[in-house]
Amino acid sequence: MADKDYAPLSTACVRALNDRLYEKRKAAALEIEKMVKDFVSVGNTSQIKKLLKVLGSEFAISQNPHMRKGGLIGLAAMAIGLGKETGVYTEDLIMPILTCLSDADSRVRYYACESLYNVVKVSRESVLPMFNEIFSSISCVVADPDQNVKNGSELLDRLLKDIVTESKKFDVESFVPILRERMYTRDRFVRQFLVSWISVLDSVPDARTVKYLPEFLDPLFNILDDSSPEISTMCDNLLGEFLGHIIDKPELVDFAGMINILINHSQSPHVPLQMMAVTWIREFVTLAGSAMLPFTSGILTAVLPCLAYDDEERRTVREMSRTVNSCQMKLVKSETAGESVEEKHKLDLSSVMEVLTKQLQRGTVQSKVAALKWIYHLFIQIPVQMFQFIDDIFPVLLKTLSDHSDEVVILDLEVLAEISSSKIGRSNSTDTAGTSPHFKQFILSLLKLFSADRNLLEAKGSFIIRQLCVLLSSEDIYRSISELLVLEDNLKFARLMVETLSTILLTSSELFELRTKLKELNSKDSCHLFCCLYQTWCHSQIATVALCLLAGCYGHAGDLIRLIGEQEVTVEMLTELDRLVQLLESPIFTFLRMELLDGDNELISALYGLLMLLPQSEAFSLVKGRLACVPHVQKQDKHRDARKSKKKKFMDEIDFPSLLEHFQDVVTKHQMARRKDKTSAMLAKGGHSINIS
Repeated sequence: MADKDYAPLSTACVRALNDRLYEKRKAAALEIEKMVKDFVSVGNTSQIKKLLKVLGSEFAISQNPHMRKGGLIGLAAMAIGLGKETGVYTEDLIMPILTCLSDADSRVRYYACESLYNVVKVSRESVLPMFNEIFSSISCVVADPDQNVKNGSELLDRLLKDIVTESKKFDVESFVPILRERMYTRDRFVRQFLVSWISVLDSVPDARTVKYLPEFLDPLFNILDDSSPEISTMCDNLLGEFLGHIIDKPELVDFAGMINILINHSQSPHVPLQMMAVTWIREFVTLAGSAMLPFTSGILTAVLPCLAYDDEERRTVREMSRTVNSCQMKLVKSETAGESVEEKHKLDLSSVMEVLTKQLQRGTVQSKVAALKWIYHLFIQIPVQMFQFIDDIFPVLLKTLSDHSDEVVILDLEVLAEISSSKIGRSNSTDTAGTSPHFKQFILSLLKLFSADRNLLEAKGSFIIRQLCVLLSSEDIYRSISELLVLEDNLKFARLMVETLSTILLTSSELFELRTKLKELNSKDSCHLFCCLYQTWCHSQIATVALCLLAGCYGHAGDLIRLIGEQEVTVEMLTELDRLVQLLESPIFTFLRMELLDGDNELISALYGLLMLLPQSEAFSLVKGRLACVPHVQKQDKHRDARKSKKKKFMDEIDFPSLLEHFQDVVTKHQMARRKDKTSAMLAKGGHSINIS
């Protein structure tokens, strides 16, 4: 090619720049440096631009690799020659070099790193307008397979970091998106490079990097899971520093922009990553307060499963999750607390209930316990809002009664009791069971559940009813169940329920007040309660006798025993009789045994009737022995006589003949049902025999 094509370069200089030997290209570079200095001294900018074009357009992008190398060393020489004037020509100097950084020839890439290093070293702050382009190119060569190229990129990287940390002109805002889009890489060298740059950003004066943290927090957590201990430790330290900044200056932090990122990483199988995520969530809940309320469902999704961790490795995660759960719950304030909550800080109750419901249905014991505590807390604090979801949560709470954990069942009953006794939607009705519109619905649903799941009734029925009697009024519970069981068509279930209720009534300490009320019968209300229970207790003949003995209706008890003696005595009835005799010898019936001292003929007659119903067994001997202890001479007790007189006044108002008639009707229904079952069983057996033959 002719000299004029490469002017202002001489033919010798052009030849030297094209030479394969580095020493000759270096000599040419020194000539270029001197030439540029001369141009600068006389202010010949046109020649400088012409030389830039030749080196950048003709040499640096040439097809000849040696020519490209010559162009790169020539551009570096120009920068050195320009000195302080480099800033005017920075873009023209750098762009051709950046192109060469992606060259297929590793030696060209190495010289490009070297050339760019020299240009940047001279230009310093002048390169900042092009920083994003330079960074993008370097982020590729830091993972170069050629070690020399990689070493060159590291030197260039350190130089750029020095310039950025010293400068106040660095545009962090435009750099963050460039940084973020590269952070999802899997290459360990690029990851290390990027994490180091985030650390540098954190040290830039007035950069306020915390403000941009939502942009790269997610990829940072991904890098924390890196298999390289060096990179994961580096990332762990950086995240720790950022958390420190957040704690120091929470007013700069976009908590809402980051909390969902933390929630996503909180269920990672990688323990250090999970621990870091939960740690951050804990600090966010503490620092941001009510601003975290809209994210409650996500936070619960993150921490509730962690409560079940029992291995030593995740013990810290479990304890931190407990703290987060507790702190988040405290953020939900009472509707009547008087504190105005900003619209953007309101609880998304619908999503929270969805999460809690899922935990109750498929969670661990620990997460179910936490979910129930949440539901109870919400019903206490924001009942009006919670009752909007009652139709969705109520069936789930009922089903949870079947849980194998007693702790879960007890908490579940507490929630159901709170719902059943809530003032929200309270009716104006004055009847006892109508104090809450939800109470009778709960009792009805509970009975339906027991009817559908007999195993639950047998395994936990007594436990559930006793707990309810602690949480709610035992009288209301027994009255409501009785009123509903009277209408029950399933006679077997009704009998089983009555026997369960009778056993609880006569044995449980939780029902002391109810027993006392029935035993004394000293008011119209207590007599009404007795009649209400009696009508349902008729489903179990022996339970009815026990109720009459508890209430001191000895004459009626004797009448019942005579009627029972006229019926077919079944094995089940004998078993119930045996239990009744054992109960009569228990502390509950001490009052009855003491009344034998008064020579109460109705009581003695009833016990003799009971004796005659029994076959000669241990129970027979117990009753016989007790009756043998009745003294022939009775001592009058004025106090007891006065109490009996008052009781008789109210008992006289009870229509015992009508009760007896009801008893006979119910007994007849049971007898007919038994006969029908026997007939069906015999027919089925006969049909089976015919089929076999």
